[in-house]
Amino acid sequence: MKIKSTIIVDTFAEAFKMYGSRFIITAETKEWAMAAAQSITGFATSVIGCKCEAGIESIIDANDSPDLRPGVSVLMFAMDAESLGKRLMERIGQCVMTCPTTACYNGLYEGSSVIVGGQLRYFGDGHQISKVLGGSKLWRIPVMDGEFLVDDKFKVQESVGGGNLLILGKDQKATLKAASAATKAMRELSDIILPFPNGVVRSGSKVGSKYKKLIASTNDAYCPTLRGVVENSELDDGINSVLEIVIDGLTLEAVEQAMRVGAIAAAKPGIKKISAGNYGGGLGQYHIHLHKLGLEA
Repeated sequence: MKIKSTIIVDTFAEAFKMYGSRFIITAETKEWAMAAAQSITGFATSVIGCKCEAGIESIIDANDSPDLRPGVSVLMFAMDAESLGKRLMERIGQCVMTCPTTACYNGLYEGSSVIVGGQLRYFGDGHQISKVLGGSKLWRIPVMDGEFLVDDKFKVQESVGGGNLLILGKDQKATLKAASAATKAMRELSDIILPFPNGVVRSGSKVGSKYKKLIASTNDAYCPTLRGVVENSELDDGINSVLEIVIDGLTLEAVEQAMRVGAIAAAKPGIKKISAGNYGGGLGQYHIHLHKLGLEA
C-alpha cells in the first residue's frame, strides 16, 4: 500500500488499555487558563517515567465553558483508575489551584468517579464550603485572590493509550516537516491527545534493556546510526531519520481516526515509509493495523 510515493508498512500499532479523564480549566482570561493547562500537562509524556500522560485537547470558548469564562480542555491518562485519581488530585492541587483566577470542572459524564475536590478541600483548613450546581457538588476553597472552585468528583473511563505512527524519512528536515503536518491534522480531532513535545518523540523505546534495572531502552531497530551495528534494523538505505507520534484517546475509534489522518498528512516528499511500533502483539490489548485504517480512501 502507498500514499503518493510513501510506502505504508503492513504492520500494526500495539496499544494498551488505560484510564482517561477530561477536565476543564477556566479562568478570567484565556492566558491564565492556558498557563494552568500547560503547567498540569508538564512532565506527563509517558507512564514509564511520569506516572501519567496528559495533554491539551482543545481551547474552549467562554460561551461553551461551565462558568462562561475562557477555558481549556485537558485529557489525562494512567494505567488504572486509582492511579489516575491520585494524579488528578496532585496535579490539580499543585498546578490549577495555585494559578490565579482558575476553576476546575469534570468534563466527562460517563465512567466511574474519583474524589478530587473532596480531597483538595482540606487545604481550606475548615473554611471550605460545599455547593451544589446543576446537580453536581463543588467545593469553594478560600485562596488569597478569592476562592478556588472545583468539582467534588471527576469521572474516569476505560481508554486507549499508545496508538502510534513511525515516520521514516530521508533526512531529519523532511521527517520533522512530515511529523509536524501529521500532528497538526490530528489536533483538529476531539477525544485524543499527543503527549510528547509538540506531539512528536524521537527517543522511541523497546521493552527491556541489557541493563537489568531498565524496563525500556532505545528502539535500536529504528536508530539510523545503528543500521550497520544491530541485526534487527528496520531501516533501508536512504532512511536517515525516524520520528514517532504517540496517541492517547478516550476511545479506540478516536485513536484509529487520529492515526488515519496523521498518516495521510505525513505522506510527504522525502518520507520513504510510514510504520507503527508494536511488541509482537503480546502486551497490548489493541492491535491497530495500518492497512485497515482506510488509508487508500
